[in-house]
Formats: sequence, structure tokens, C-alpha cells
Amino acid sequence: MQENFSLKPYNTFGVDAKAKYFIEVQSLEQLRDSINYAKDHNLQILFLGGGSNILLTKDFDGLAIKLNLKGISEENLNENEAAVTAKSGENWHEFVMYTLEKNYGGLENLSLIPGNVGTSPMQNIGAYGTEIKDVFVSCTVLDLETLELKTFNLDECRFGYRDSIFKQEGKGKYVILEVSFKLTKKDHHIKTEYGAIKTELENLGITSPTIQDVSKAVINIRQSKLPDPKEMGNAGSFFKNPTIPLIQFEDLKQRFENIQGYPNDDVVKVPAGWLIEQCGWKGKQIGNVASHKLQALVIVNATGNATGKEIFDFSTGIIDSVKEKFGIELEREVNIL
Repeated sequence: MQENFSLKPYNTFGVDAKAKYFIEVQSLEQLRDSINYAKDHNLQILFLGGGSNILLTKDFDGLAIKLNLKGISEENLNENEAAVTAKSGENWHEFVMYTLEKNYGGLENLSLIPGNVGTSPMQNIGAYGTEIKDVFVSCTVLDLETLELKTFNLDECRFGYRDSIFKQEGKGKYVILEVSFKLTKKDHHIKTEYGAIKTELENLGITSPTIQDVSKAVINIRQSKLPDPKEMGNAGSFFKNPTIPLIQFEDLKQRFENIQGYPNDDVVKVPAGWLIEQCGWKGKQIGNVASHKLQALVIVNATGNATGKEIFDFSTGIIDSVKEKFGIELEREVNIL
């Protein structure tokens, strides 16, 4: 265990906040020991995965636990399906690449999403027409009160848009240890209709795409418009795409005829990036912080020297602008500490 430890390498924003205590755990036994230590010394706990969905606005006066549980296992379910289980410390993109090497289908549209496997159910991560809930079987968690293991199935996780029980009433009660997915072995369901996948496949000269081709297209698209956190600190999409009542959307369309939206019954999902761009934030920099020049939804640590408070204040400026112009209040997707 280390004291006054810089968390700069452990958050993708590259914010230099310190933890009073820090420890890295590689087994369930070490994790339980660390939690007991925190309880005995009345310390708050901060669990760190890939650090891709957190904004540290201040030093952490407690014990930061880096989860480094590793391992992947497989179970043959039937002729066309396999259950693949990954420990929480496995890098998400590397895990997706592992499944594709085995020709397991289901995760290809989620290629190159930053972070680790353990945080994927918390956010119900999604991209290009696929969400975790589409292939999720269960996850094993540690109850932080009893230190006993518990399994959550698909229904119990109550997945929503970038949401789950782990962000609602289960927040702070559990730590995810491993996640199981049901993937296809041969009769793959290829999803190319969302976003620019079809166009990118055409650019690659591919007319009958495999799951590997879809993954390659997704990677190309993401690399073309999203900054690499290793080169410029960021946490990917900073805001959720807001959902508003259809009547509100129709009213906005009278005033902003080019407004984009995706109707679903009596509500419409509006792209947050479009709203932010219309308010003049795309590529805008204030001090050490900027909205990315190619994707307004991504806030970046432009100089590498931004504090968490600077990034938070910048995001507040965006929220205020969008609310003033469109009457829509954006919600941060990133967890704020």
C-alpha cells in the first residue's frame, strides 16, 4: 500500500489528483483484505478500472483500489452459442479482439471503447447499434457490506440507456468481479445500419462483411474522429444523448429546422454533439480544456495540465449554453468525484 499516490496514470483525462492511500489487487483475497483495511481505518474506497469514465475534481482522502483481476474462460452452450466470461481487470478492447480471433460474434460493434470489462455493465456501454445488454448473461459481484459473492442476471441489472442498477440503488454497494456474455459461433447477426459503418465498409471495398470487417470499420471510424486518450486526455463521450418528449422536439423543429433526432414512440433522442456544436463549442478552448475539434461531445485535456475542476467548469459552461438555447439539460455521462 502506498501513500499520497498520484492517480494521473490511472485516469484517462490525465488529471493529477492524489489518493491518500493506493493499492493494486490481483485476487479476490487481496480485494477482501483491502476492503477490510479500509473499514478498520474508516476510509472511503475508490475502485479504479481503466479510469476511462471518471473525472477527479479533487484529491481522494481514502483508499483507491486498482482492480487488476485477470482471466478469460469459455463454455460451449450449443452448436451456435458460447458463454465467454472475463474478469473485471481485462482491457475491454483487447477482450473484444480476443472474441473476434475466436470468431465469436456479438461484441464487434463495441470495438475500441476505452476502459475495462468490469465497468461495462455499470454504464451498459454501447455504440453503433449494440449495447452490453444485447449479449449480457450475468455478472459476479462482491457485496461490500458482507464481502460475499452475488450474481446478477440480465433482468436484475435493470439496464437502461447508459444506466444500470449499479448506477442507481446499487451504487457503492457492489464491485463487479467478472462478466459473462453469450456470443454466437457461426450464425452471426451483422449490424451495419447504424452510423457510418456501411459507408466505411464501402470505402474498404467490402460488400459481404464478416464480424471482423465490422470491427475494422468501427475502429477506423472511431480513430478518425475520437482522440486517443494516450495522446490527449479525455474520457470519450462526456455527455449522454438527451431524450425529450416528441411535442418538445416538434416545437424545436419549428425554430431549428436542421435539428437532428431519433424518434421512439412519444420521445425523441437528440444527439448531444449536434446541440453542443450549434452552441459554438466544437473546437473551442478555454485555458487547458477544449471541446474536440472533430467531435464536440468529447472534452479534452488540451494541454495535459488541466485540473479536474477546470474540466468540470468547462462542462458546466456547455450545459448552460445548451439549456439556454434549446431548453434541454445535458447530463454528464462521466462519473464525477
